[in-house]
Amino acid sequence: MIYKRLEFKNMAGQKVKITEIPVLDSRNPHYFLVHARLQALAAFIYNNPDSKTSYSFHDYLKRKMKWSDFIQLYRTEQYSHNA
Repeated sequence: MIYKRLEFKNMAGQKVKITEIPVLDSRNPHYFLVHARLQALAAFIYNNPDSKTSYSFHDYLKRKMKWSDFIQLYRTEQYSHNA
């Protein structure tokens, strides 16, 4: 899975990073859920300046999603014979 990172400044002007954001195809069933959660997290961080400068989106989703959906989102496909 490919991950991206988002960097921005919050209300107080402090640089903040959100890491481990999965890159999903728009046809993926979890696409809307991931983007809605990302917007919610970014808005929360922007409006509530905290001493923390780096956030893991992976850990955030682990706390906020149903476990079965989380496993399905982050599962890796096993290939036989190194294909």
